[in-house]
Amino acid sequence: MHFRKYQQQQLFFTLLCHHFSTTKTFSKFPSLPKVHTKYRPQVVEEAQKALTEYLHTTRALPFTFAEHIGKNSLFCLCALIRRVPFSAPTFPKSFRKLLRYEPINEFEFFFESIGIDYKNVSKYLPPKKFFFWEDGAVLEAARELAVFGFPWNKLGLLYEEEVSVFSQSSRELNARLNWFRECYLVDNLPLVGVFLAFPYLLSKAGKPGGDFNVLFDDLKRIFVEFGMGSCVEGNVDAWYEICCKVRVFYDLGCGNIGELMCMKKEYFLECPKEVLVQKVEYFCKLGVREEDVGFLLLQNPEILNLDLETPVISVLVLLKHFGMSEKQLQRVGEKYPHVLGRNSMANIPHVMRAMDLNVWFFNKVKSSNHLLATCTFSCCNEEIDKEFVDALKRIESIRCSGHKMSKLDFLKGIGFGENVLTIKTLNHLHGNRLELQTRFDCLLRLGMKYSKICSIIRIAPKILGQSPEILEQKVHFLCQEMGSSLDYLDTFPTFLSFDLENRIKCRHGFYRWLKESGIRRRKKDYSIASMIATSEKSFVARLSKTHPAALKQYLECFSNIKPVNDC
Repeated sequence: MHFRKYQQQQLFFTLLCHHFSTTKTFSKFPSLPKVHTKYRPQVVEEAQKALTEYLHTTRALPFTFAEHIGKNSLFCLCALIRRVPFSAPTFPKSFRKLLRYEPINEFEFFFESIGIDYKNVSKYLPPKKFFFWEDGAVLEAARELAVFGFPWNKLGLLYEEEVSVFSQSSRELNARLNWFRECYLVDNLPLVGVFLAFPYLLSKAGKPGGDFNVLFDDLKRIFVEFGMGSCVEGNVDAWYEICCKVRVFYDLGCGNIGELMCMKKEYFLECPKEVLVQKVEYFCKLGVREEDVGFLLLQNPEILNLDLETPVISVLVLLKHFGMSEKQLQRVGEKYPHVLGRNSMANIPHVMRAMDLNVWFFNKVKSSNHLLATCTFSCCNEEIDKEFVDALKRIESIRCSGHKMSKLDFLKGIGFGENVLTIKTLNHLHGNRLELQTRFDCLLRLGMKYSKICSIIRIAPKILGQSPEILEQKVHFLCQEMGSSLDYLDTFPTFLSFDLENRIKCRHGFYRWLKESGIRRRKKDYSIASMIATSEKSFVARLSKTHPAALKQYLECFSNIKPVNDC
């Protein structure tokens, strides 16, 4: 039995190593338009050799580090190659001549070589510095880390997250690395995986001790229980993969997780980090505490194997599947009709927030995770809304169908279902998907409740046709100048759809004058909501029947309409 378990672990780590050895490829080879494709491999190889030779002999870098930079800076290297008039027989000589007479920015090549994306390299270049002798601290730190066992092309992981690591002297860095090795009795290789996943451990600000002890206790237990010492010897990538999974839970605020991970270690061994992160993001969309999401996955790792993206389900059938009674379903349908119908499983967290059922749903999943495992099979049967299908066919037949479909995806993404109300809302939305999402997120950031925003969009979809700045101004005026709160939008949801300067401010100013003047009025006719919502023509007509002073005051002081003098 133990031998079979050992074989399974060996097989897993063999596959894991293969995964890492084959996934690090360039998404697109740098363009070399003047070099024929049959010469490109040879040209790049010659350029790498020349660059390595230049850095070693001319710039006096140790050969190992010069070679690391030469072999791992493909995009910078191709940019240099493009500056040389190409001829196959003369290229090596021409390229070496370029290096002699046109000095290169050594930092640019260095940052790409340590694994920083070429597109982001410019963000890290020191201003007005080209040579390592002008600022040698970064290279010295890289040397120390490489000697300890860090893969050169992964040092960028440290640099991008904790740049302070590279501002330390070789002596400081060496002392810190050795302290961890001696204090926690961990070999260099596992420590490299730990530091790559937790760069803050090496930062100047992070002081050894305290929470570090909890982390290393977890890591030691996981390394032993997972059998990593015997299976991944010599493989930094496998150590790094496991440590990254631990980091996901620590970032959520979960500590002391070693025991929970080891109880069902097969799930965490087989699940790629990217899938784990996707599941975390999925449940975080419910708006619950991140720590609770972490412990949900630790206690129910079976969820990691579920497809929570592609299935299409019926919202009402899903609610019923999770235990909601017929009476409760009826109330939900009456209060949130825009959510009903079918939707993608990927959108369910936002569907639940649109109905104020996000916490209820999360607790149901936490107490009975089998409900989630079986819902994709039992919650997809519902008669499709015929009006929605007909409208969808009309959309697909028009010229700008792509633009309109993207707006429909936005509505479904925030919780709207496949129903006729969604189509009616869609027809009044202005802007592309990104703009609509930005405006929606702005309202969330201002403190509005998720479900309330969805309900307001259903009633007055044109509010999302306004810029975030205008929306912020209206909410600020409501809360600061009018002395109200966001709860006011429960009774007057269309407030945000009116013009701030020409309607809201004018009518509010007049409303305050009415209160201060003591003119008698009917409360219903002269509530602030009634005053703002009434058209200019109807409002003036109403005032003329109320009090001559009121009409005169409004036309002279609060309205853009000038009073007409009787002849």
